[in-house]
Amino acid sequence: MRATELLAAGFFLAVACAPAMAQTPPGAPGTPGAPPQIVTSASGDSRLAPDRATVAVGVQTRASTAAAAARDNNARQQAILAAVTAAGIPREQISTESYNVYPETRQERPDQTPTVVAYVVSNVVRVEVRKIDQVAAVIDASLGKGANQINSLDFYASNPDPARQKALAEAIGRARSDAEAMARAAGGRLGSLLELSAAEPGPRPLMRVSMQRAAATPIEPGELTVQVSVTGRWQFVAGP
Repeated sequence: MRATELLAAGFFLAVACAPAMAQTPPGAPGTPGAPPQIVTSASGDSRLAPDRATVAVGVQTRASTAAAAARDNNARQQAILAAVTAAGIPREQISTESYNVYPETRQERPDQTPTVVAYVVSNVVRVEVRKIDQVAAVIDASLGKGANQINSLDFYASNPDPARQKALAEAIGRARSDAEAMARAAGGRLGSLLELSAAEPGPRPLMRVSMQRAAATPIEPGELTVQVSVTGRWQFVAGP
């Protein structure tokens, strides 16, 4: 493949030397006297099984006064907290995520001033579950004691480092392999590594969650995908 074809394919072969800018690092493409360079980018990914989860459990109540709605909400949430702790979740793994009180209004005609018809109170707690097999019990216990919102269910891994390092090695291998192919196609070989950088967007969940009340809530955590992208810069050595 010729150099022009490589460029059309989205690769970058740095050969020309343009005037240097003040902020250009030494040896970067375009720096006066810099050798020809090859820059490639690649990504790698790895999958791992989640071992923890967070569940956002909410209670929304409605009454003619804010105080009445709050009392009802408080009673339900206290019952939910007791049920969740009875399911094996310590209180230190439960925290309030949000608490809102707002009026519910009605406006029968466009020119009419809105009137308050009720007050709504919403209380959402975040439950950290450190054993996947407890997730269904937490959901069922919460719904059984008055929860009417499961705002979110997120799975994650307590130690994603091995998977991240595997994805990193895969990305670097691909970037170097592409750089070597470019160097051969351009009539030379790959020289020393000049720069290597990585970026990772974080684990992406691949999960399936089914919510039904006929029996214990079935939970399928699936897998997490850790993805890493790298960019490498090598010296290009002309000749065989």
